[in-house]
Amino acid sequence: MDLRQLRNFVMVAEHASFTRAAKVLGVAQPAVSTAIKKLENDLGLVLLHRQDKRVQLTAEGQELLPHAQAILQRVEQATQAMARLRDLDRGEVRIALPGMIGSYYFPALLMAFHHRYPDLKLSLCEAGTNEIRGMLERDEVDIGIIIDPGEQMGLDTLPLTRPEMIAAVGLEHPLAQQDTIEWDEFFQHELVMFKPGYYHRELVNELAQARGFTPDIAFETNLIELIRSIVRQGFAITTVLDMVVEGDPEIKALKFKEPMFLDLHVGWKSGRALTQADRTFLDFLLEQSD
Repeated sequence: MDLRQLRNFVMVAEHASFTRAAKVLGVAQPAVSTAIKKLENDLGLVLLHRQDKRVQLTAEGQELLPHAQAILQRVEQATQAMARLRDLDRGEVRIALPGMIGSYYFPALLMAFHHRYPDLKLSLCEAGTNEIRGMLERDEVDIGIIIDPGEQMGLDTLPLTRPEMIAAVGLEHPLAQQDTIEWDEFFQHELVMFKPGYYHRELVNELAQARGFTPDIAFETNLIELIRSIVRQGFAITTVLDMVVEGDPEIKALKFKEPMFLDLHVGWKSGRALTQADRTFLDFLLEQSD
């Protein structure tokens, strides 16, 4: 039993005529008769009574008809859905972003993408790099922005951009009198940092440990605006992407004498078939990073 046989059967049943069914299908009448005879042979049932030019459904044919109609309807719906995805009339891209990256690097990119492809839906969530890796592996998101992916089994990644990290201090803080800072000097002050589990926090911990320091973390929060507010008021200093404090008249950005960069990559699950919408978003990101 195949779709062609079912389509011929439904047309004959709905028109009560082999001739009219053949005309609607755009084929010769013998082809319709052959297809239905093959369907009956496959099922081992008689589906139609043929009396002169009149065609009537048998009890078996009446039982099959609604099933056949439903199958053909679902196939048509699936075909239309795939066509819409192919033509980008519909589709959704599920994206996971680190908080700092999502707040300051991606908004303009996402708006530009939406302007170019207004019918594609972007579903965004914020998480740390390690959590994003797990979300990709569990198929909870389609694409993730990952910091320093290293050797990641089960993920495919491509480099995206490499922003620089700076030290951020309030204008009244003693460090505001200088333009650069050593890491050893940075770790001698109270810090406001992301919570454990975020790559940014783990990296700072590693840098401190390598220099024999235990970071004096006075505040922990993943809220970017709260971090900025704490820095402005001089309660603590932090290290963030330069774009986070760019243009803020109440925060001084100090470059590290030993620069630190975050290697941002876009990643997806290895072996996972990306949809047309996913590929379109991926190509857009890589185009913007050129």
